[in-house]
Amino acid sequence: MKRLKNVAVIFGGCSPEYEVSLESAFAVLENMDREKYNPVCIGISRQGDWFYFTGDIMKIKEDRWQEAGECLPACLSQSRCDRCLYVFEESNIVKLPLDGAFPVLHGKNGEDGTVQGLIELAGIPLVGCGVLASALCMDKDRAHRLAAAAGVAVPRSFAVEKSTPKQAVVTFGEGTGYPLFVKPVRAGSSFGVSKVSDREALLKAVEQAFSYDDRVLVEEAVEGFEVGCAVMGRDRLKTGEVDEIELSGGFFDYTEKYTLKTSAIYVPARISPGKSHEIKETAKRIYKSLDCKGFARVDMFLTPQGRIVFNEVNTIPGFTQHSRFPGMMKAAGLSFKEMLDQILEEAVET
Repeated sequence: MKRLKNVAVIFGGCSPEYEVSLESAFAVLENMDREKYNPVCIGISRQGDWFYFTGDIMKIKEDRWQEAGECLPACLSQSRCDRCLYVFEESNIVKLPLDGAFPVLHGKNGEDGTVQGLIELAGIPLVGCGVLASALCMDKDRAHRLAAAAGVAVPRSFAVEKSTPKQAVVTFGEGTGYPLFVKPVRAGSSFGVSKVSDREALLKAVEQAFSYDDRVLVEEAVEGFEVGCAVMGRDRLKTGEVDEIELSGGFFDYTEKYTLKTSAIYVPARISPGKSHEIKETAKRIYKSLDCKGFARVDMFLTPQGRIVFNEVNTIPGFTQHSRFPGMMKAAGLSFKEMLDQILEEAVET
């Protein structure tokens, strides 16, 4: 009988997106093929402590996974010969061998290459994008620069540091025209993102965004609507159906992303087959230019003139009930379980 592969599913983390990670990890664990894979649950607390969790996966979703008796301190061995998780029992250290590691972490300290580097140093097969792609895609400024170099249209933007004179920010705003978006360069789920319509709001939004990162991006508002494309694979790429976000007002902020209170997502997008194909090809070009592997969601804008403009790449997109990545793959004929199986197989079995 073929041995089950031990796959570490890492969740939680020191990130504003801690709760989203718990929801995503629950969905991943619920849909893993238990005839192929044995999940090894690794929870990271908000404070950054690592634990081996052995309880009911529903407690992850409900953020009750740190209850007494179901967690033991743990860490990844950094010996490439071990490829294991060290679990610290009261009077013993247990070594759990790992055949792969799947970080289901969103945002800072999880999606930005830090955990990916730890896993790769340990010699453990990594599920998803590696260090370079994770770091680049988390950095909106550098991601835009590389996408532009690959021939993809990007919004006009201005990178702001704390030492940047306020007048330089104002000058960019006046030259570009309002409204503008202000974003932390490295943050996810629209944390710290503001849409501003005048100079006073611009400067206030920049200060607010600095609470999430030490670099801020001021960006033109692209006319049109947001479209996305799920991409999977390493050499041979597979795309999901293009989706479309319809907003009743404002922008697709954190609340809308995870509740859809006043917005709607259409998949397939309400666009022509030809434009859908063009978006898919653009998504693949962006994916390759940023060295993505495994899976990622590429977000773009479609203008009224039919122009495709790059927005950002999520290297660990959400897997919640409202998440776009599994929805796009389902529309392309892959169920959640099939999608997950292909992602795991490519990383762990090869």
